[in-house]
Amino acid sequence: MRRLALSLALCAAPVWGAGAEEFVTLKGHGGPIMALAVDDEDRVASASFDNTAAIWQGDSPTWLEAHDAATTAVTFGPRGALFSGGDDFAIYRWQQGQPQHIGRHAGKIRALDVSSDGAFLASASWDGTIGLWSLNGGVGQQITVGAGVNDVRFDAKGRLFAATMTGQVQVYDTPDATPRLLAEQGFGINRLVLSQEGWLAYGAVDGDTRVIDMETGAQIADFTLDRRPILALAYHAQSQQIAVGDGHGYIMMIDTRNWTIARDFRAMREGPVWALAFSRDGSRIWAGGIHDVIYGWPIALMDGHQAAGNETRSFLQAPETMSNGERQFMRKCSICHDLNDAGQRRAGPHLAGLFGRAAGSLPGYRYSQTLLQSDLIWTDETIDALFDQGPDHYIPGSKMPMQRITAPTDRQDLIDYLKTATKLPEDD
Repeated sequence: MRRLALSLALCAAPVWGAGAEEFVTLKGHGGPIMALAVDDEDRVASASFDNTAAIWQGDSPTWLEAHDAATTAVTFGPRGALFSGGDDFAIYRWQQGQPQHIGRHAGKIRALDVSSDGAFLASASWDGTIGLWSLNGGVGQQITVGAGVNDVRFDAKGRLFAATMTGQVQVYDTPDATPRLLAEQGFGINRLVLSQEGWLAYGAVDGDTRVIDMETGAQIADFTLDRRPILALAYHAQSQQIAVGDGHGYIMMIDTRNWTIARDFRAMREGPVWALAFSRDGSRIWAGGIHDVIYGWPIALMDGHQAAGNETRSFLQAPETMSNGERQFMRKCSICHDLNDAGQRRAGPHLAGLFGRAAGSLPGYRYSQTLLQSDLIWTDETIDALFDQGPDHYIPGSKMPMQRITAPTDRQDLIDYLKTATKLPEDD
């Protein structure tokens, strides 16, 4: 099978609809964008590291807050419902902005998909299972896969396709059937898209981007480039386009009518493309990544736009531009915390007035029960212990991610920096 990626065919991609010639941004999240979805009304749903999901009508968001950790998956379902999953292992259904708890895994949720008849929601989890949740009041079940599951997709026949961390694509003809091995990659497969024409495309950790027959697994096309990993895939059936996002910040557009690469565009100045979704008419691609902004490119004019993200994320700034204490904060803390009460959404509370503050006491933030019930006071000693032992050992059960600062001098530099940067004006 020829490797189509070796000969990049630059051709005009089909354009559907009109009035989509402007580059637009959706702003409001306070952390990286982890997942995107678009419904039949052209509403955009987003999932973010800031623990929230959102539904955007134009540039106006409805914020959906129930998850206790990063929200990592969203998909629309029947009657305008949105489903979300997160690093807190939980799955919610949202209608009119209100959450209903659907189910729970024993590991992080990586993907969600609703069956074409609207009867079931499938969830992929790193706990090695697929969840099948009845949306009509029936009984759900969990399928043991034996490896972490990165993606799940229903086809039009109701069969379930799963991508695993061990590099397999498995097919479940029925939930109780022994799975059929459709492909074995050797490296973890991150994302899948399916078509009604009988092909399946997948993207893998090693950068492989391949299209195979959904029945036999035979390779149809190979679009692998020298970029890895593949982190996002989206498919628009009407315009016959696949969008591929990778760890280098590129979006590759594939024309499935003739299996050629229509465009290969540097979308992000920094970091990966984690999330992709087409507009309803296929004229625009929505993308998210390390920045807390959702970007929307008109596909017909993608090549004429510069890569997005003009401002460097604080935790990616060059070390020589700042003191060691500030550098430790930027690398370890800034993705979740602001130094002042700027009113921006973040995964963690702001740090203004940190020293002497009781843990779990800042009004308006949804703390874990661990911190709400603790008697911890933030001081030089407790902050030093937090990063010496790591949050998972010092305050197990909190939302704080697992990380340490092992060098005592680095911890002291961080503490000295925070003492100045988090000081309240009235304390002067």
